[in-house]
Amino acid sequence: MRVRAIKIEGSEKARKELSLIGSDKAGVNIMVSKAVHRVIKVEDISSKAAVVLKQEMLSKGGEAAVSWGVGNFSVDKTDVLLMGTVKQFYRVITKLRAQPFGLSRLAELLTQTLANLDDCPRSGLECRGYNLPMGERTLIMGILNVTPDSFSDGGRFFNGDIAVEHALEMVEQGADIIDIGGETTKPTAEPLPQDEELARVIPVIRRLVKELNVPISVDTYKAEVARQALEEGAHIINDVWGLKAESKIAEVVSRYEDVPLILMHNQKGNVYKSMMDDILGSLRESVEMALNAGIRPENIILDPGIGFAKDTDQNLEVMNRLWEFRTLGYPLLLGTSRKSLIGNTLGLPLNERKEGTAATVAFGISQGVDIVRVHDITEMARVVKMTDAMVRR
Repeated sequence: MRVRAIKIEGSEKARKELSLIGSDKAGVNIMVSKAVHRVIKVEDISSKAAVVLKQEMLSKGGEAAVSWGVGNFSVDKTDVLLMGTVKQFYRVITKLRAQPFGLSRLAELLTQTLANLDDCPRSGLECRGYNLPMGERTLIMGILNVTPDSFSDGGRFFNGDIAVEHALEMVEQGADIIDIGGETTKPTAEPLPQDEELARVIPVIRRLVKELNVPISVDTYKAEVARQALEEGAHIINDVWGLKAESKIAEVVSRYEDVPLILMHNQKGNVYKSMMDDILGSLRESVEMALNAGIRPENIILDPGIGFAKDTDQNLEVMNRLWEFRTLGYPLLLGTSRKSLIGNTLGLPLNERKEGTAATVAFGISQGVDIVRVHDITEMARVVKMTDAMVRR
């Protein structure tokens, strides 16, 4: 007789483990939702709603933690931590749909969150004629900075001919996407005038569209830069401000049926009430802005914004909790390459951060990241392939 623990994060894993011990098909179907346990946080609901919610969870065998002031109604609102199996959650959801105090709306949000957390296979990512195998393997986005003051490569590729040559080299090394940026995003940099950004990126896009056989992403938060880039044939827009700088960029992208839009978390300063709650909430706002502008859900990709509006400890905390971004239900891009969280953690300069980058890439993939944005393609392609072999079985 032997005993061991099994980690079950979704229905696919539950179905596999139940089948392995010989359960019949009918039994597997019944027990799958009982084998997956979820802990879900509900923020800022009324104390009256929290009382009903707690009673319903307890009655179905689950648990709900609320503020101590809910018991005597000394607080008007509270956060709630719900704990239970998927089966218990769905039984509670059925009851909540008929309840007052906004609980019917909560039922829909819980349903969507549970669906987002399950093992849902990604479909291919359509990029104006290119179909990227999203979900089959981790995609590699190669960084091409056409700036004289890039934090990571010191303007090595500011010259157009050298930039094109480097892009071709990255594709040969295994890049699935080339991401072109004309404005440095380091915190100390002054905002770049629009005309200067256009002068840097448009000539390079014009040449790469003809010479590359992979999609071209443009790293910009300016609507006019996005418009002209797409007119020249760019395939993806990567907005490091998540529509919070120029919301019109979403309208520009929505004019194209199959142009993905990457929305990154960013803000001024790194003060948070509750960091992960605030980051997830901000990304939800960005998604809502995109959807309202006509962007299709399948064209949205999210980026937690490592290195932006976060100090080293905050960046490490976000990395530790990358799995939580699955609750949003969109593919996730991770950009950690050579960043300060690696330099500060290891005490290393820019040119000695490959191993640190590799660690973040491997960990990110293990947490469900779909795309990694990196400088060192050859080395990171090997890391990706090896990690995928272990994670995407």
